[in-house]
Amino acid sequence: METEKNKKHRKSVIGVVSSNKMLKTITVKAERRVKHPRYGKYVKRVTAYKAHDEENKAEQGDKVEIVESRPISKDKRWRLVRIVK
Repeated sequence: METEKNKKHRKSVIGVVSSNKMLKTITVKAERRVKHPRYGKYVKRVTAYKAHDEENKAEQGDKVEIVESRPISKDKRWRLVRIVK
């Protein structure tokens, strides 16, 4: 069986749990800053990811790290790696 170290590099995102009301699923909001094409000001953009949380241990407001994985359901393509704080 393959371990985490043997798998190919996968994208990881750090964000805040905005919802944990689903069974074994959390919604993580990740914030990024992009430069406005015309005005040059940096603007915040928020992306919401649905991630698999096998043990239902992440709570709303927790800072978590999620990683890309195979499709688990219609919307879930990420899984929880660790709770940062």
